[in-house]
Amino acid sequence: MSRYRRARIEGGTFFFTLTLADRSGDLLVRHVDRLRLAYKFVVERYPFETMAICILPDHLHAIWSLPKGDRKFPLRWSLIKSKFSRELPAAKMRSRSNIAKRDKAIWQRRYWEHAIRDDNDLARHVDYIHFNPVKHQYVSQVRDWPHSSFHRYVERGILPPDWGGDVVVPDVLGE
Repeated sequence: MSRYRRARIEGGTFFFTLTLADRSGDLLVRHVDRLRLAYKFVVERYPFETMAICILPDHLHAIWSLPKGDRKFPLRWSLIKSKFSRELPAAKMRSRSNIAKRDKAIWQRRYWEHAIRDDNDLARHVDYIHFNPVKHQYVSQVRDWPHSSFHRYVERGILPPDWGGDVVVPDVLGE
């Protein structure tokens, strides 16, 4: 098995995609309050800034900025995933490896991370995150998806409420 190497940038800003093992359901939005509690639990213990986030039924996207001198985003995601999964029933189909590791097989083991390079890169990824529910056809307008930092951007006057109505956001990930 190949060994995946994560970016080791202290105090960096990163774009993430985390996906459920079973992409056919709506587990994340059905249990969005549980996910929020797990997220809050980790932020309180290992602070970081969430610059943008969108929770979809089977995956989520987020942009985090870590504190200066800190590069421990894998620890944070591990804690969020385990805390979220703790009281949920295990997946019906688990491998021997999942069972041996007490892994409920709710999340895909790996996740995607991308180190944000500059302000343009950040802006493209924030737009991608906010437009994702429209891209996946869950809603026809960005403002109609409730589980997104888009609403925070509107409240702060950074984006207008009708943002993304007729804008095509480039697919920076090739999804």
